[in-house]
Amino acid sequence: MALKQLTLVALVALSLGACEENRYRGSARHHIPIPAATYALMSEKGMSKDQPILIRSYKKESELEVWKRKANGQYALLKTYPMCRWSGQLGPKIREGDRMAPEGFYAISPAQMNPNSAYYVSFNMGYPNAYDRAHGRTGAHLMVHGACSSAGCYSMTDDQMGEIYALVREAHNGGQRTVQMQALPFRMTPENLAKHRLDSNIAFWKNLKEGTDYFEVTGDEPQVAVNGGRYVFNGNGDPSVVQAVQRKRQQDETQVAALVAKGTPAIKLIYDDGDQHGTFKRTLVASGSDTLNRAASWGSRDVGVSRPDALTVGPRVVVLDDKGKAKATIRAESADNEVVLAAVAAAAAKPEPATSEPAKPEPARAAAPAATTQLARVQPGAATAAPVTTGSFGTASAESEPFYRRALSFVPLIGAPGGSQASAPVASVVPATPTEVVAPLPPRRTDRLRTTRLDQPAAAFSSQPTTR
Repeated sequence: MALKQLTLVALVALSLGACEENRYRGSARHHIPIPAATYALMSEKGMSKDQPILIRSYKKESELEVWKRKANGQYALLKTYPMCRWSGQLGPKIREGDRMAPEGFYAISPAQMNPNSAYYVSFNMGYPNAYDRAHGRTGAHLMVHGACSSAGCYSMTDDQMGEIYALVREAHNGGQRTVQMQALPFRMTPENLAKHRLDSNIAFWKNLKEGTDYFEVTGDEPQVAVNGGRYVFNGNGDPSVVQAVQRKRQQDETQVAALVAKGTPAIKLIYDDGDQHGTFKRTLVASGSDTLNRAASWGSRDVGVSRPDALTVGPRVVVLDDKGKAKATIRAESADNEVVLAAVAAAAAKPEPATSEPAKPEPARAAAPAATTQLARVQPGAATAAPVTTGSFGTASAESEPFYRRALSFVPLIGAPGGSQASAPVASVVPATPTEVVAPLPPRRTDRLRTTRLDQPAAAFSSQPTTR
């Protein structure tokens, strides 16, 4: 019996020795150390592992930040991590199965940490929180985890997640009861607020900004409560701090108004299914999802990169009119601010199809048969037809067009959606300056890719607290 135990120990030691230094597996994952380089960075910034931390995530930019409190009591940015995957759209999670990653203010306690996750290590965000419950929102087990796959979670690489997990654990061990996570749709800049000013979620996002403004003005974690279906922050705060936060809000609103006056378009971004940071998108485009999956999720259950086809293109940009109604749709190369604005500008500058001068009014005469009044008429000696609606056979005149073609010109194309109405214009714009996506898009690969099936249920990703 003793010999068997010794052999088992030797095999375990050999298997651990074969892993890289910071790659912990099994139950040892809870003890993942903070990397030496991150320790050095903390020392350089006057931080220690035991001090409290705060997490901020941004969907549109596909980034996650870890902030740490310094000896002077104020938080400073420790590190920014590119996000490997998030799913859904900009906006809060509403119901179970909608693939939306939560937005709001969440608190992560030690009980929400999961070292036994199927996605290397993870922590539960705490959705639904009091705000979500006040609005009747549903869903459970919404996590930040490893593996480049998401059906409502924020997904990092396994190496990144190990480091983030260790930072949260050490903050808990240092006495921080809960770690605040500010899950945001985008960085709350005047540029982003100007572009998204007519989005249906703008009132909710401005409510979130009240909390982020407090954090950015004071360098301290805002105290969060829910009252009347809204987030409220530092209800009985220092009047001087309240005034400083209000000044920042007014300054931002002034900048938003100036950007709108300069012609910044109001838009809504629609993703095929979420996004990822450009550093991972370049790997996906150049080498395929199988390569990205192996690099990003060496320690997670092999689920592949979720819906990779949705990642090789940028979002659709819906340009809104003054009433918030869609007036054009453009496909941009990425969600980057400059790329989106360039796509909108290029679409607006695109010349309309050339048309001839309208024909001069003819002398009054008897009404023509209905079949001929809808056809373009060619004036004697004119080279082109008058700009009127024609059928699918072009713009021939009633006198020269055979009857059966004139008759068929009134029959909608069989199978064409919406009859003969044209679809919204779509333009793919390559910006003048380099962007995150620099490689051409490869043809869709169908062989040997470990990818998520489009019909795979959300339960394949959301799951039980002991494995998530």
